Amino acid sequence: MMIVVAIIGILAAIAYPSYTQYVVRSHRAAAKACLSEQAQLMERYYTTHMNYTGASPTLACQTESGMATRYQFTTDIASARSYTVTATPLGTQLSQDRQCGALSIDSQGGKTASGSGGAAACW
Repeated sequence: MMIVVAIIGILAAIAYPSYTQYVVRSHRAAAKACLSEQAQLMERYYTTHMNYTGASPTLACQTESGMATRYQFTTDIASARSYTVTATPLGTQLSQDRQCGALSIDSQGGKTASGSGGAAACW
């Protein structure tokens, strides 16, 4: 009986970290999709108004599935012709996703990540 308990403990010690990393990556993927959608809406606004000033897209993806507790989405309109949308991790997502950190897309299509992994590993 003790051998079975020991085996289950070892398997749980191996499986749980893998599971938590999978959850972190899936939340990051949802944030990237939401950022891409927000960038598309900014571009749609630009084609209609010929500038980004006044654009304030609010997306359903920011509030669904608990996304508001995992990421904070901000839009920084630097000028009439440039913007940056950013997803900053919150709570447990922040503490568990040190590789990527905050994800951003700018008006030129440039993608960045503030974590140690950089944009290549995170996007």
